[in-house]
Amino acid sequence: MLIDYKKLSEKYFDWTTKKYPEILKLVDSTVPKSGMSISPKNYISFIFLSVFMGYFISLAVTSILGFTVFNFNILILVLFVIFIPFIIAILIFIVGIFYPYQKVLNRSTSIATNLPFALSHMGAIASSGVPPTAIFKLLAEFKEYDVLADEMEKIVRNIEVFGLDPVTAMREVAKRTPSEKFKQLLLGIATTIDGGGDLKTYLSNAGEQSLFTWRTKRQKYLQQLSAYAEFYTGLLIAAPLFLIALFSVMYMIQPQLAGFDILQLMKISIYLIVPSLNIGFLVFLQLTQVEM
Repeated sequence: MLIDYKKLSEKYFDWTTKKYPEILKLVDSTVPKSGMSISPKNYISFIFLSVFMGYFISLAVTSILGFTVFNFNILILVLFVIFIPFIIAILIFIVGIFYPYQKVLNRSTSIATNLPFALSHMGAIASSGVPPTAIFKLLAEFKEYDVLADEMEKIVRNIEVFGLDPVTAMREVAKRTPSEKFKQLLLGIATTIDGGGDLKTYLSNAGEQSLFTWRTKRQKYLQQLSAYAEFYTGLLIAAPLFLIALFSVMYMIQPQLAGFDILQLMKISIYLIVPSLNIGFLVFLQLTQVEM
């Protein structure tokens, strides 16, 4: 079904990339690195078909709801039917444009997480004297490396299926990998092989440096977590308890504060402010966490 959807988008919206080349530029560099099996040109057609479908489906739904469920008057109904589908279409377009960026970010994070351990693995394999192709082939079989294993598999495919030499195969993958670190590693390996250097020594040194950076980053993050824990205890546990106790005492003395009912303020604090602060703190931790 997805294949038919892609074909439909290519058939009816292929013209969009010619008419709006500036939109194609927004995804031209990210789609190849995102791991999606679609070209940037076809992806833009896919987005425009999704926008078209989303607009008319939401137009039908909002019209039906406006007439039957909400029973709006004619002016509000017209505004409802005009603006809601338009907003949904814009949201679909924005999500479609930024989706490859998110995919690239996730793939880059996965590679950065597994790269220090993969480098140690590569150094151990290289010490046995096997050729680079065998190193990439062995790592491609370790699916625990996630996206990194997929990148290794691309190198192997370039060599075995397309007949490229290892250096050219690595450079081709380096052009499209989402991780700058992995790109530099592949180019470094290619340069070492081209220059007749010692691949074992290069991988060993790169592995030690990468593991040192990994340990330093984790240690720094653990120290940050300790500071976050103190902040959370003071601001999001002790402070709300103190505030609720203060409101309780004030309510017994004077049920209103500056014209506001203290009981309502307590409910707002308990059911809205405190949960919102906790959710915000969890989002902050999610955004700042280091992959282990």
